[in-house]
Amino acid sequence: MRVLVLGAGFGGLELTTRLSDELGEDVDVVLIDRADRFVFGFSKLDVMFGRTVADAVSHPYRDIVKPGVHFVQSTVRSIDPAARRVETDAGVFDADLMVVALGADLDPAATPGLIEGGHEFYTVAGAFATRDVLDSFDGGRVVVGVTSTPFKCPPAPSETALLVHDYLNRRGLREGSEVSLVMPFGVPIPPSPDASQSLLAAFVERDISWIPERLVRALDPAQKSVLFADGGELPYDLFLGVPVHRAPAVVLESALCVDGWISVSPLTLETSFPGVYAVGDVTSVGTPKAGVFAEGQAAVVADHIIAQHHGDDATKTYDGRGICYIEFGHDEVGRVDVTFRSGERPSGQFEGPSSLYAADKSEFGSGRIRRWFGRDWATR
Repeated sequence: MRVLVLGAGFGGLELTTRLSDELGEDVDVVLIDRADRFVFGFSKLDVMFGRTVADAVSHPYRDIVKPGVHFVQSTVRSIDPAARRVETDAGVFDADLMVVALGADLDPAATPGLIEGGHEFYTVAGAFATRDVLDSFDGGRVVVGVTSTPFKCPPAPSETALLVHDYLNRRGLREGSEVSLVMPFGVPIPPSPDASQSLLAAFVERDISWIPERLVRALDPAQKSVLFADGGELPYDLFLGVPVHRAPAVVLESALCVDGWISVSPLTLETSFPGVYAVGDVTSVGTPKAGVFAEGQAAVVADHIIAQHHGDDATKTYDGRGICYIEFGHDEVGRVDVTFRSGERPSGQFEGPSSLYAADKSEFGSGRIRRWFGRDWATR
């Protein structure tokens, strides 16, 4: 059996690890990604705010040595889901089963003025480059803003505003600066009212201006002004933006998409094409676009592939559960354990910020690098 896995993020790495652990050389897994290394989303903020350096948080895919798994660094140029075939810069690959885990592409150019007058911090390159931008910043009006929905890691804009506060404090610049957070929601994290209330209290305590239900449509670099979709404006000296998210072009050009994302069964992650699954940010499964949810979805797909290999019926279904960590600054982290089920309101539990969950978050990262890459790693 050959399994073709497109994308080596949370979903692709978890899937290939489970297949290798269970089936070893009995399965031929081809893992394809255009990048040469993996970086956690939270590691981008660690580099951006000077907690660590880029090399320390980069995990080269060449380090993956697992029975039955072959990594190919290449760009996917076309996907034929009916034939379970892809064309890449490294050649054509066919498979018995295909799993699309290509994530969401980020498009800073889709927001007028963002490239010329602001800085996006969601791509790896953007976050790492913003470290130098922050180092040269002498203080002033900082605006953290969201340019579209949906977007990955919903807590990240709030985390960034809080970490900007800490960073300016360390440099003695906070007193002469303003920090504002602009989001399209009424609260920072709609699925978790308790987490939202804790974040709002943290904003008040740190004098961070919370601007809800506003979407950034453009920047005016000449006037140093943030332009909102409703016609309002906000002056800035430093703009840190969440760029437009969309499915990768190669996915949009395939027959997989419905309304811009891949439609899947919320229980099995199967697409409308036999033998083709999709997991993570590239889908419209109904969970937030965050790695931990892609990981949970990949576990279900792995169970189905393993059962098929053994000639058994798969019984595992996706439960929509994920644990997210939220940086509150002051070296404290909160934790949200939340479940999304189709047709139901999200439910879950929030644990307030503490150093305990900072250690928990560190182990979350270290444990996955041990499983996926077979080596130890300290998050900072």
